[in-house]
Amino acid sequence: MPSPLKDTLVFEPIKVGDVTLSNRIVLCPTTRFRAAKSPNEDSHHLPSDLILDHYAQRGQYPGTLLVTEATYVSPQAGGYDGVPGIYTAEQTKAWKKVVDGVHAKRSFISLQAWFLGRVGDPRVLKKEGQKYVSVSPIYPDDRAKHLSEKAGLPLTELSIEDLKQIIHQDYAVAAKNAMEAGFDFFELHGAHGYLLDTFLHENTNQRTDQYGGSIENRARFILELIDHLSTVIPPSKLAIRLSPWAEIQGVVEETSPIPQFSYLLAQLQKRSDNGKALGYVSVVEPRVQGVVTVSQESIKGTNDFVESVWKGVTLRAGNYTYDAPEFNQIKKDVSNGRTLVGFSRYFTSNPDLVYKLKNDPSKLVKYDRKLFYQPFNWGYNTYDGQTYDEEIERKRYAHPIKRSEANL
Repeated sequence: MPSPLKDTLVFEPIKVGDVTLSNRIVLCPTTRFRAAKSPNEDSHHLPSDLILDHYAQRGQYPGTLLVTEATYVSPQAGGYDGVPGIYTAEQTKAWKKVVDGVHAKRSFISLQAWFLGRVGDPRVLKKEGQKYVSVSPIYPDDRAKHLSEKAGLPLTELSIEDLKQIIHQDYAVAAKNAMEAGFDFFELHGAHGYLLDTFLHENTNQRTDQYGGSIENRARFILELIDHLSTVIPPSKLAIRLSPWAEIQGVVEETSPIPQFSYLLAQLQKRSDNGKALGYVSVVEPRVQGVVTVSQESIKGTNDFVESVWKGVTLRAGNYTYDAPEFNQIKKDVSNGRTLVGFSRYFTSNPDLVYKLKNDPSKLVKYDRKLFYQPFNWGYNTYDGQTYDEEIERKRYAHPIKRSEANL
């Protein structure tokens, strides 16, 4: 069937930061736990051969923007196994091979920078010799508190000195490494109850210093982080992801999120007006709550307020297939000429998703959520139209990238 998107703005070029995309469909971050164990240390945080294949496949439509899975900016930022980092030379070299694979397809790639905070697993943090930290010492749930007590690793509030370290060391080093690896953008993960997001909400931020209390104070850390990173890499290569309506991982919206996020966006726009514009701002639509799709009658709000405050490029993502095959929501959202639309779940099962949305959306393959968070290749890189042996692919685990694999 003909695609309702083919002759729309979706497939018109758009300038984002310093690059020009050929279309407005973006792969948004998808944590899939396929990082490899480093030969040099006892951790599984090395971009792997499976990750290399994954992004090269999804960059097959030239001019497409891909955003990586969330990636640790430092050992302290972690708390899960199987997640890549970008804080060592070894990781940076591995990421460069991934980036080169995407650029070879003439597409673009953004690294999403992650600091888990209180959502990290205390058992993993204890094993890796790290502290269990957050904005305030408030556990996201009873399970986290139980694991913390069992591990003998209590949740502690980050000090002012800790926050300076995170800005000037953790994120700054990660940003430099991302540029060394050749990434086109460095996206801050400021959503879904992780460290940056917990600064923004009243129930997760109960600090009494300059980083807590008022709307202005709760936005302060993120703005200080962006201001410093703008001196480390070009601001046009910076981006941030926000989830104004997400009530997950212990985040509860006690009041409307619009005033808090409008203030933050207005401050980003002020910096843009002064010549320090971010490449883009990414927002998670209220049609999803983390991994859960929200029914239309249960949706609490809308992100339409974003475009009235932020005048730069916006990336909106979250269940854009709900009104398929018409895709009226996509057509509406891109109509302002400065909006990108993101896909994650359907990009997992359709590496050629951009082609299918352009030519025949009825050919989209449904994803299998049970395979998202597994350690093997089956269900991760086995959707490209070829025939695979499931038994073999279930035994294919992540390994460090070999030199010969870097030229896809």
